[in-house]
Amino acid sequence: MVFAVLRKKNLLTIISMVTVLVLCLAVLSGTGAYQVFYGSAMRKLPIYRVQTDEKKISISFDCAWGVDYTDKLLEIMEEENVKCTFFMVEFWTVKHPDYVKKIFDAGHEIGTHSATHPYMSKLDKSAIERELTTSKQAIESITGKRVVTFRPPYGDYDDLLIDTAKSLGLYTIQWDVDSLDWKDLSAKEIFNRVTTRVKNGSIVLFHNQGLHTAEALRDIIRTLKDKGYDLVPICELIYKDNYKIAPDGAQIKNS
Repeated sequence: MVFAVLRKKNLLTIISMVTVLVLCLAVLSGTGAYQVFYGSAMRKLPIYRVQTDEKKISISFDCAWGVDYTDKLLEIMEEENVKCTFFMVEFWTVKHPDYVKKIFDAGHEIGTHSATHPYMSKLDKSAIERELTTSKQAIESITGKRVVTFRPPYGDYDDLLIDTAKSLGLYTIQWDVDSLDWKDLSAKEIFNRVTTRVKNGSIVLFHNQGLHTAEALRDIIRTLKDKGYDLVPICELIYKDNYKIAPDGAQIKNS
């Protein structure tokens, strides 16, 4: 009788553990964390950061919804002598060609953020190709320079997206430091999040329309410089060839 009770308790424990595991997998499967947690054995990964001994990092901005704070961001970066990367959605590019040119003429890198800002893992190959090709062309028609970096909207991706982007000559870029400026955090909160999380090879995510991003940016740049970091565009940070992606999304140079 005692053994039967123990067996029943053990069985219930195992069932509970399996249930928790299944629920965790269900939650993770809808996010980028699933890909990172399971690594390349399950899914191909974009570049979240770069593994390097050099104190180099990249600041990036996603552009999709407006330009209210963009002039201030550009002013700060010019005064602090910093170049960064802007990822632009096609409809933003078409609506604000003057800002595309202004950003490019200031020496910043420009990448595509898709044409219509969809969840791209839900698209087939032809639709992905259209999103990437037309958005690239919209930017290139203004700057005259080839687009080589791409950030998936919402950080959403799958193997097909990464393979298709690669076939079009694009490096798929994520981030390892999220400012969460899109949540309208205060300048102090944004500052604390970024400056305490950055490490060698980090890619920081901001949005040009973040409510308090410009307010936080100068102090962030100066603090990171004081820590010895060199702030460069993403194309100057990543390896262009002969690399692999670690299970945590770090881009590693093959020895």
